Amino acid sequence: MTRDLRFGRRGPAAGEVKSLVVFLHGYGADGADLLGLADPLGPHLPHTAFVAPDAPERCAGNPFGYQWFPIPWLDGSSEAAAQAGMLAAMADLNGFLDARLSEEGLTAADLALVGFSQGTMMALAVAPRRPAPCACVVGFSGRLIAPERLKDEIVSRPPVLLVHGDADEVVPPAALPEAADALAGAGVATYTHISRGTGHGIAADGLGAALGFLRDHLPG
Repeated sequence: MTRDLRFGRRGPAAGEVKSLVVFLHGYGADGADLLGLADPLGPHLPHTAFVAPDAPERCAGNPFGYQWFPIPWLDGSSEAAAQAGMLAAMADLNGFLDARLSEEGLTAADLALVGFSQGTMMALAVAPRRPAPCACVVGFSGRLIAPERLKDEIVSRPPVLLVHGDADEVVPPAALPEAADALAGAGVATYTHISRGTGHGIAADGLGAALGFLRDHLPG
Protein backbone atom coordinates (compact mmCIF):
# COMPACT_ATOMS: atom_id res chain seq x y z
CA MET A 1 0.00 0.00 0.00
CA THR A 2 1.45 3.36 -1.02
CA ARG A 3 1.60 6.43 1.18
CA ASP A 4 -0.10 9.69 0.19
CA LEU A 5 2.35 12.56 -0.30
CA ARG A 6 1.50 16.09 0.77
CA PHE A 7 2.25 18.62 -1.95
CA GLY A 8 2.06 22.21 -3.07
CA ARG A 9 0.94 23.39 -6.49
CA ARG A 10 1.40 26.52 -8.58
CA GLY A 11 0.29 27.40 -12.08
CA PRO A 12 -2.88 27.57 -14.16
CA ALA A 13 -6.12 26.06 -12.94
CA ALA A 14 -6.94 22.47 -13.86
CA GLY A 15 -8.36 22.40 -17.36
CA GLU A 16 -5.99 25.12 -18.56
CA VAL A 17 -2.85 23.02 -18.12
CA LYS A 18 -0.94 21.42 -20.99
CA SER A 19 2.04 20.08 -19.04
CA LEU A 20 3.14 19.23 -15.52
CA VAL A 21 6.51 19.68 -13.79
CA VAL A 22 7.04 17.69 -10.59
CA PHE A 23 9.88 18.88 -8.34
CA LEU A 24 11.57 16.26 -6.15
CA HIS A 25 13.46 17.77 -3.22
CA GLY A 26 16.67 16.66 -1.56
CA TYR A 27 17.44 14.89 1.71
CA GLY A 28 16.28 16.89 4.74
CA ALA A 29 14.28 19.45 2.74
CA ASP A 30 10.62 19.58 1.71
CA GLY A 31 8.55 20.30 -1.35
CA ALA A 32 8.41 24.02 -0.66
CA ASP A 33 12.20 24.11 -0.98
CA LEU A 34 11.90 23.64 -4.76
CA LEU A 35 8.41 24.91 -5.46
CA GLY A 36 9.81 28.44 -5.49
CA LEU A 37 11.48 27.58 -8.80
CA ALA A 38 8.03 27.94 -10.32
CA ASP A 39 8.48 31.72 -9.99
CA PRO A 40 11.35 32.08 -12.49
CA LEU A 41 10.22 29.17 -14.68
CA GLY A 42 6.47 29.84 -14.81
CA PRO A 43 6.46 32.94 -17.03
CA HIS A 44 8.34 30.96 -19.69
CA LEU A 45 6.04 27.92 -19.34
CA PRO A 46 2.62 29.60 -19.08
CA HIS A 47 0.58 26.43 -19.62
CA THR A 48 2.51 24.36 -17.08
CA ALA A 49 1.46 23.40 -13.57
CA PHE A 50 4.22 22.94 -10.99
CA VAL A 51 3.84 20.44 -8.17
CA ALA A 52 6.25 19.63 -5.35
CA PRO A 53 5.52 16.80 -2.89
CA ASP A 54 7.09 16.23 0.50
CA ALA A 55 8.98 12.94 0.64
CA PRO A 56 7.18 10.22 2.62
CA GLU A 57 9.42 10.04 5.72
CA ARG A 58 10.63 12.50 8.32
CA CYS A 59 14.37 12.88 7.89
CA ALA A 60 16.57 11.13 10.44
CA GLY A 61 19.29 13.72 9.89
CA ASN A 62 16.95 16.72 10.02
CA PRO A 63 13.65 16.25 11.89
CA PHE A 64 12.27 19.44 10.35
CA GLY A 65 12.60 18.01 6.83
CA TYR A 66 11.85 14.85 4.89
CA GLN A 67 13.70 12.04 3.17
CA TRP A 68 12.82 9.74 0.30
CA PHE A 69 14.91 6.98 1.90
CA PRO A 70 17.62 6.70 4.58
CA ILE A 71 21.25 7.42 3.69
CA PRO A 72 23.59 5.16 5.72
CA TRP A 73 26.65 7.43 5.67
CA LEU A 74 24.57 10.37 6.92
CA ASP A 75 22.16 8.82 9.41
CA GLY A 76 23.76 5.51 10.41
CA SER A 77 21.03 3.38 8.84
CA SER A 78 21.75 0.01 7.26
CA GLU A 79 22.12 -0.62 3.53
CA ALA A 80 19.10 -2.92 3.76
CA ALA A 81 16.99 -0.14 5.28
CA ALA A 82 18.14 2.26 2.56
CA GLN A 83 17.23 -0.18 -0.22
CA ALA A 84 13.85 -1.00 1.31
CA GLY A 85 13.13 2.69 1.86
CA MET A 86 13.96 3.54 -1.73
CA LEU A 87 11.72 0.81 -3.13
CA ALA A 88 8.84 1.99 -0.94
CA ALA A 89 9.41 5.62 -1.96
CA MET A 90 9.48 4.65 -5.64
CA ALA A 91 6.05 3.05 -5.25
CA ASP A 92 4.79 6.15 -3.40
CA LEU A 93 6.11 8.44 -6.11
CA ASN A 94 4.64 6.39 -8.93
CA GLY A 95 1.25 6.51 -7.24
CA PHE A 96 1.61 10.26 -6.75
CA LEU A 97 2.51 10.85 -10.40
CA ASP A 98 -0.40 8.76 -11.65
CA ALA A 99 -2.81 10.64 -9.39
CA ARG A 100 -1.58 14.07 -10.39
CA LEU A 101 -1.67 13.28 -14.13
CA SER A 102 -5.22 12.01 -13.78
CA GLU A 103 -6.24 15.05 -11.76
CA GLU A 104 -4.78 17.46 -14.31
CA GLY A 105 -6.20 15.52 -17.28
CA LEU A 106 -2.72 14.86 -18.69
CA THR A 107 -0.72 11.89 -19.94
CA ALA A 108 2.82 10.70 -19.23
CA ALA A 109 4.04 12.56 -22.34
CA ASP A 110 3.04 15.84 -20.64
CA LEU A 111 5.14 15.22 -17.51
CA ALA A 112 8.64 16.36 -16.55
CA LEU A 113 10.48 15.34 -13.39
CA VAL A 114 12.95 17.85 -11.93
CA GLY A 115 15.02 16.54 -9.04
CA PHE A 116 17.68 17.93 -6.74
CA SER A 117 20.22 15.69 -4.96
CA GLN A 118 18.24 12.79 -3.43
CA GLY A 119 15.31 13.92 -5.56
CA THR A 120 17.47 13.37 -8.64
CA MET A 121 18.19 9.86 -7.41
CA MET A 122 14.45 9.27 -7.22
CA ALA A 123 13.77 10.76 -10.66
CA LEU A 124 16.48 8.64 -12.28
CA ALA A 125 15.20 5.52 -10.51
CA VAL A 126 11.51 6.00 -11.30
CA ALA A 127 11.34 7.56 -14.78
CA PRO A 128 13.16 4.78 -16.70
CA ARG A 129 11.00 2.12 -15.02
CA ARG A 130 7.58 3.66 -15.66
CA PRO A 131 5.50 1.91 -18.34
CA ALA A 132 5.11 5.05 -20.47
CA PRO A 133 7.91 7.59 -20.97
CA CYS A 134 7.51 11.05 -19.51
CA ALA A 135 8.48 14.11 -21.56
CA CYS A 136 11.87 14.55 -19.89
CA VAL A 137 13.89 14.46 -16.68
CA VAL A 138 16.16 17.15 -15.23
CA GLY A 139 18.52 16.11 -12.45
CA PHE A 140 20.50 18.63 -10.40
CA SER A 141 23.43 17.59 -8.18
CA GLY A 142 22.48 13.92 -7.90
CA ARG A 143 23.56 10.45 -8.90
CA LEU A 144 22.17 7.32 -10.50
CA ILE A 145 21.69 4.56 -7.94
CA ALA A 146 22.87 1.10 -9.07
CA PRO A 147 23.84 2.09 -12.63
CA GLU A 148 24.81 -1.52 -13.35
CA ARG A 149 21.14 -2.55 -13.11
CA LEU A 150 19.73 0.01 -15.51
CA LYS A 151 20.20 -1.90 -18.77
CA ASP A 152 18.28 -4.89 -17.43
CA GLU A 153 15.47 -2.91 -15.79
CA ILE A 154 14.85 0.02 -18.14
CA VAL A 155 11.37 0.26 -19.65
CA SER A 156 11.09 3.90 -20.76
CA ARG A 157 13.70 6.22 -22.24
CA PRO A 158 12.76 9.87 -21.68
CA PRO A 159 15.53 12.37 -22.48
CA VAL A 160 17.58 13.40 -19.45
CA LEU A 161 19.52 16.55 -18.60
CA LEU A 162 22.06 16.24 -15.78
CA VAL A 163 23.32 19.43 -14.13
CA HIS A 164 26.10 19.50 -11.55
CA GLY A 165 28.37 22.06 -9.92
CA ASP A 166 32.07 21.37 -10.31
CA ALA A 167 32.62 22.45 -6.68
CA ASP A 168 29.90 20.21 -5.19
CA GLU A 169 31.05 19.16 -1.73
CA VAL A 170 28.13 16.79 -1.03
CA VAL A 171 27.64 14.71 -4.17
CA PRO A 172 30.95 14.45 -6.06
CA PRO A 173 30.93 15.96 -9.56
CA ALA A 174 32.14 12.58 -10.86
CA ALA A 175 28.60 11.31 -10.25
CA LEU A 176 27.51 13.18 -13.39
CA PRO A 177 29.64 11.30 -15.97
CA GLU A 178 28.96 8.02 -14.19
CA ALA A 179 25.21 8.55 -14.52
CA ALA A 180 25.49 9.92 -18.05
CA ASP A 181 27.50 6.91 -19.24
CA ALA A 182 25.01 4.44 -17.76
CA LEU A 183 21.99 6.28 -19.16
CA ALA A 184 23.52 6.62 -22.63
CA GLY A 185 24.56 2.98 -22.52
CA ALA A 186 20.93 2.05 -21.90
CA GLY A 187 19.78 4.04 -24.93
CA VAL A 188 18.69 7.23 -23.16
CA ALA A 189 19.32 10.56 -24.89
CA THR A 190 21.44 12.24 -22.21
CA TYR A 191 22.66 15.82 -21.98
CA THR A 192 24.90 17.44 -19.38
CA HIS A 193 25.68 20.89 -18.03
CA ILE A 194 28.47 21.81 -15.61
CA SER A 195 28.01 24.91 -13.45
CA ARG A 196 31.48 26.31 -12.86
CA GLY A 197 32.34 27.27 -9.29
CA THR A 198 29.01 25.97 -7.99
CA GLY A 199 28.69 23.78 -4.91
CA HIS A 200 25.71 21.67 -3.88
CA GLY A 201 23.02 23.91 -5.26
CA ILE A 202 21.33 25.30 -8.36
CA ALA A 203 23.10 28.16 -10.11
CA ALA A 204 21.51 30.58 -12.56
CA ASP A 205 23.23 29.02 -15.57
CA GLY A 206 22.06 25.54 -14.54
CA LEU A 207 18.49 26.75 -14.10
CA GLY A 208 18.68 28.40 -17.52
CA ALA A 209 19.82 25.15 -19.08
CA ALA A 210 16.95 23.35 -17.36
CA LEU A 211 14.43 25.89 -18.63
CA GLY A 212 15.63 25.48 -22.21
CA PHE A 213 15.41 21.71 -21.88
CA LEU A 214 11.88 21.85 -20.47
CA ARG A 215 10.73 24.21 -23.21
CA ASP A 216 12.16 21.90 -25.85
CA HIS A 217 10.47 18.78 -24.51
CA LEU A 218 7.20 19.76 -22.82
CA PRO A 219 4.07 20.22 -24.93
CA GLY A 220 2.37 23.59 -25.12
